[in-house]
Amino acid sequence: MKVEKAVSRTLEIYLRIFGIWPNTSGILLLRVFWTVMIAFEQIFQYRYIVMRYHSIDFSKVIDVLSAAMTYTIFSFKLVIFWYKQRTLSRILTMMAIDWEKCTRTKFSMFATTCNAKLSQRLVNMTVIIYSGTVIFYSIGVIFQQTNNDSATNGTKQFILDMDLPFDANQRFIYESVIVVQFIHLLLCADGMGLLNIVLINLVLHISGQIDILRNSLMEVFPKKKKRSPSRFTIKEIIKKHQEIIAFSEQVEDLYSYIAMVLFVTDTLIICGLGFTIVASIGEPNASKNIIRNIMFYFVMNMEAFIYCFAGEYLSVKVKTLNVKY
Repeated sequence: MKVEKAVSRTLEIYLRIFGIWPNTSGILLLRVFWTVMIAFEQIFQYRYIVMRYHSIDFSKVIDVLSAAMTYTIFSFKLVIFWYKQRTLSRILTMMAIDWEKCTRTKFSMFATTCNAKLSQRLVNMTVIIYSGTVIFYSIGVIFQQTNNDSATNGTKQFILDMDLPFDANQRFIYESVIVVQFIHLLLCADGMGLLNIVLINLVLHISGQIDILRNSLMEVFPKKKKRSPSRFTIKEIIKKHQEIIAFSEQVEDLYSYIAMVLFVTDTLIICGLGFTIVASIGEPNASKNIIRNIMFYFVMNMEAFIYCFAGEYLSVKVKTLNVKY
């Protein structure tokens, strides 16, 4: 099975890290690890909001709540992918079979390879964008603490605001928390973005199969020359059409609940981040807060766009198939 050609190596590595890739060694331990890590992170973040709700600005509450809700969305995605592992396994198997069949004709090979290369570029671009977002989100806190020695006497700021159950103002403990937060945030941000790109990867694969089906129809039923196609060719076209429908149903089963939740949560987070950015204008730390949240705001809009794009792109593809036919 040519699964490695259907999915980029970078995407496969991240799916293995989060215990999503089928038949990953130690997959149960990975899932327990991420469940514990994200659970503690969520508890400490929401505890920060509850404990300090009346003592901090409303814009700060929205800022922390937006970050916490983003982790909540990511944890929901992980649970869905873990629960739907068999569905993902069937999808990967179907993609591998399509890759084996695409060598039969030049057009099939071209269509499948072109979409696979585009998917690989999107994966690399997503890792760069989300990693850059984490750096923009974290760099202000890191530089502020390294250049401000007076902060050792008071409460220090973390990359992710949390109410920890221990004193984290000591230098070694604080630096350890910052390092753990940065690595955890970097992995989770990249993972969140790549789970969205999985959808684009699957949509592009369906698109390639639709192009192959359309090309087969045009060869069997040419506009100028009239000839009767063989029964075998007709059966192959019908079978290809059924495979595309079956693949689309598997993708819908995998992403239907995720899309439903994102419709509400992404809207709330985007509005919250927009409010935070606007409220920061005119304040002493305006530039710091805007830099911290502008990329965050961008990637959340990009996530919403991906899910809208996926549905519209497939609709257009199906319409072009009907027109050509």
